[in-house]
Amino acid sequence: MRERALYVPRRKRATKRSCSFLLQIRPPYCIILRAEPFTIQYMNEIREKLKLLPENPGVYVMLDKDGNVIYVGKARVLKNRVRQYFHSSVKTEKVAAMVACIADFYYIITKSEIDALALENNLIKKYKPKYNILLKDDKTYPYVKVTVSEKYPAFSLSRKLQKGSKYFGPYMGGVRVKDVLEIVNMAFGVRICSTAIGEKPKKPCLNYHIHRCAAPCAHLISEEEYGKRVQAAMRFLSGDEGDVEERLRDKMSRYAENEEFELALDCRNKLEMLSKIALRRITSLKRDLDTDVVAYTSNKLYAAVGILIIRGGIMQGARTYAVENASQDGEAVASFLAQYYAKQQVPDEIVVQEFCETELIEGFFREQYGKTVTVLAPKQGVRRQLLEMAEKNAAEYLDKVIDKIRHREDMTVNACKRLQDVLGLARYPRRMECYDISNISGVDKVGSMVVFIDGEPDRNSYRRFRIRTVEGADDFASLQEVLTRRLAKLGTEEEERFEKPDLVVIDGGKGQLSAVDEVFRKAGVMDIDLISLAKREEEIFTLHAKDSVLLDKRDYCLRMLQRLRDEAHRFAITYFRNIHSKRSLTSVLTEIPGVGKIKRKALLERFGTIDRLMRAEKSEIASVNGIGDSLAGVIKKYFEEEL
Repeated sequence: MRERALYVPRRKRATKRSCSFLLQIRPPYCIILRAEPFTIQYMNEIREKLKLLPENPGVYVMLDKDGNVIYVGKARVLKNRVRQYFHSSVKTEKVAAMVACIADFYYIITKSEIDALALENNLIKKYKPKYNILLKDDKTYPYVKVTVSEKYPAFSLSRKLQKGSKYFGPYMGGVRVKDVLEIVNMAFGVRICSTAIGEKPKKPCLNYHIHRCAAPCAHLISEEEYGKRVQAAMRFLSGDEGDVEERLRDKMSRYAENEEFELALDCRNKLEMLSKIALRRITSLKRDLDTDVVAYTSNKLYAAVGILIIRGGIMQGARTYAVENASQDGEAVASFLAQYYAKQQVPDEIVVQEFCETELIEGFFREQYGKTVTVLAPKQGVRRQLLEMAEKNAAEYLDKVIDKIRHREDMTVNACKRLQDVLGLARYPRRMECYDISNISGVDKVGSMVVFIDGEPDRNSYRRFRIRTVEGADDFASLQEVLTRRLAKLGTEEEERFEKPDLVVIDGGKGQLSAVDEVFRKAGVMDIDLISLAKREEEIFTLHAKDSVLLDKRDYCLRMLQRLRDEAHRFAITYFRNIHSKRSLTSVLTEIPGVGKIKRKALLERFGTIDRLMRAEKSEIASVNGIGDSLAGVIKKYFEEEL
């Protein structure tokens, strides 16, 4: 395929000589072209780039003046969709705010709109753009997991969906998974434990003696007979309760006759649970059909999605999500579904509103998950009634949470914007990192790094450090070691895992700030803003001002910094306590394989403290009587911890 230039300098033809490009080619996508950063007026150059947009399907990525990704969208025709943002006079407040921030964009041509939707979802996960739908309040509900790949399948609770097992659910709205598991266990005698079943039989547990399990671990039931029980239990979980009710009534009668009244009462409670489940059944829907009803509502500023979850014809419950959107309704729903089902079980049927792109969604599930999903936009019937119910739930939820959404924005994104203005930061502090040191009298020194993205914690990016080179309780030197190790990741292959921060916050005052600034200067890092926050008066120190900045205690900007600082302290102290408690219980040396009593004594006599041993070279350790090179390597490796 012929390469197409995206960036055209004014009054010049776009050629490889006139500008440089970032070019990537990844199947099934054609070409990714991105221009170098601009140095002249943004809009003039955007107008030139708009003229070169292709009529292919693909994904477009909007950037701000700092090169940050602020929005990712898909399009059936890139030329038409992207031009709408700049040529249309009718825009929602969210879209208008986004367009005002656009300084550049690039696009990725794909083979189809389905590929575009899949790529859009991946890019949203990667960049977390501020104007895209992000399921920040996503919640994974429990399922019943059946390990069908095992010889004797077990039934258990699970919140994660993995290959090799069959799942039933999700369960919500008053139905507890533990109750369902107990019904399955009581009625069919299948195992609900995680005991490994081997060739050698084990001693049967209590469940066998109270007739709750056939004890396959003790080889007291054949694989064929146990398989029949598993199939019957799975039919029940799919919506067939008749056989279960009969089984439980028989057991209740037998327990009552034998005067085992506690067991009889337990059976009665399980029968009551069955009746509650039966009341949720929607009789006009097929019992073997799993359906999700998805409704989207928006006030052109905020939006909400309501979902009704139906499994085996039974209404399992409802879920609502508050979302922020800068796209059209149909696009918003498609983007939501792509993110939502990355963590949830894909049903047989999805009911959506009329404006949704049903064929696109069906194609996405077929190609992404290899599953045929029927997507319907009903105009009448029970599905239409269910859709109206979901719409009503979403609308009511939106009315209730608008104030909460605004408050969250004030505490996060708006607080970041204000922080940039108040402190005169060079760039918007999208990624903030805060560092803290924890120790007692210089023992077990540790450091912490916590990360906030747009004012909210990104716990997957948190890191902890063991201080290696500092003697005693020297917080300045400890901070310098931690930041030296952190900055060493910049410009390396690991930078993708350890993204470059926009702002570094230090827990401390001027002294700590100066110590860290020295590290930044030595490393030649001058494009990261650096501040410190002193706890006593909540003073903010910067490098370019002599005096500290004092903000009102109620200022959202200060509260965000306090949350960031307190989180760094919590993370550091938790790590320290874990290490210190371990060491208090037993010597660290007892945890190292091959280090017995005599060798432990020799090491302690030579080095005196654990800190000295941690800093010792391998050759020094090997020179200790009875250690040698091999064991010295094991000891050294034990104490080495990377960022």
